[in-house]
Amino acid sequence: MSQPSIRLAARGLAGLITVAFLATACSAAATAAPASSAPVVSSAPAPSAPAPSAPSSAASTGVVVSMATTSLGPVLTSASGLTLYTHTGDTATSSTCTGGCATAWPPLAVAAGATATAGTGVTGTLGTLTRADGTTQVTYNGMPLYGWKNDTKAGDVTGQGINSFLVAKP
Repeated sequence: MSQPSIRLAARGLAGLITVAFLATACSAAATAAPASSAPVVSSAPAPSAPAPSAPSSAASTGVVVSMATTSLGPVLTSASGLTLYTHTGDTATSSTCTGGCATAWPPLAVAAGATATAGTGVTGTLGTLTRADGTTQVTYNGMPLYGWKNDTKAGDVTGQGINSFLVAKP
């Protein structure tokens, strides 16, 4: 084998090892921290923030789930305008995203006894489920909804396809 071929093979192997390491780290982070340490996403935007951001406490009056058009087409959004996501590992009765996962993917939550309301363009069924840490998470057509820590402004869809998370479609 020539030197360039060996270097190319080594780079390919290093890339595969890096991907395997990241996948293992991400799945380990999903269960590494206690569920009670996870923040939640609220429907209320920061009062003086120039751009929408993911708030950290639940609103006592409930949340409004809206629809916006992005580069991926129509998606569900929180009241702050940030894209909402679902996780393919979840079910209608449970969220598999806890600990470090819930830090990266904050659950869209409401205060106990509060409800979620559909905004314009949202045609599916909104509901809630009780997470393992006792918080109440909003669901859409039975699937728990999440924000993504790296979405910083309305229209961002940077979480699409990461760790089995997909944009929530109306």
